[in-house]
Amino acid sequence: MSLLPNYRSASAGSTPLSDEQLRRLTPSVFASQPIAGVSDRYAFLPTSSVLKGLREGGWLPVLAREQPVRNEARKGFQKHCLRFARAEHLERVQLNQVRPELVLLNSHDRSSAYQLHCGLFRLVCSNGLVVADATFARISVIHTGFRPENVIAASFKVRDAVPGMMERVRLFQDRILTDAERLGFAKDAAVYRWGDLAKAPLSPEKLLAPCRYGDDKKDLWTTLNTIQEHLTKGGQRDHSRRRPNGRPMGKSRAITGIAEDLDLNKCLWERAEALREVR
Repeated sequence: MSLLPNYRSASAGSTPLSDEQLRRLTPSVFASQPIAGVSDRYAFLPTSSVLKGLREGGWLPVLAREQPVRNEARKGFQKHCLRFARAEHLERVQLNQVRPELVLLNSHDRSSAYQLHCGLFRLVCSNGLVVADATFARISVIHTGFRPENVIAASFKVRDAVPGMMERVRLFQDRILTDAERLGFAKDAAVYRWGDLAKAPLSPEKLLAPCRYGDDKKDLWTTLNTIQEHLTKGGQRDHSRRRPNGRPMGKSRAITGIAEDLDLNKCLWERAEALREVR
């Protein structure tokens, strides 16, 4: 079982993270000031300022990551992403459970506003999906004139969207795909991820290969999760793939960019929604 790609957690998403753990995993969450050079209109409030309010609202941080940066001046201010689960869902953890989450994105270097997304976490494989904007619109809160209560209030919109998201999961599970539909989904995903099938380190067939026992089902939900996990985790080699000179392709690369990760997840969700509507 692999941890959600590029997320670090002392709990693998099963128990809440304390502030001490978050400071160790994602120091940028607790920046005491913004990066140098911001305008006077930039209202600085660290991501840490909303943690208490979210916890009081029943959202507990379970996974955390920050964007790798090469520029030393950005370290401690860079883009970061926290995933929150509802307290009641952590109390009833079951294998194969799908858990709704709040995904919070922010930075202290002007690279991102506060963003809230609706996420889904599949416990059996630690897959973290993000729901497409077409299904649940992203909520952005700009730093200019920012107040912590704006983020807290927006989190309740995510909570209110949870029943609809779980109904989508059920519909995905009920939709059985043909072999041609599954292969088409995998091809589209590979093209989005690598731009050209001929340059992709993993074949569409490899993207459909079960990651574990029980993932050989042909329903849309299982297919979506299997493709997503292959695309994001990296370190895989497809021995059927060859470069133009005949040499083997290298291993696939894990997704490390926060924006890249979100965009890929949303693209896959939108493609799944389109398949769900085809009968």
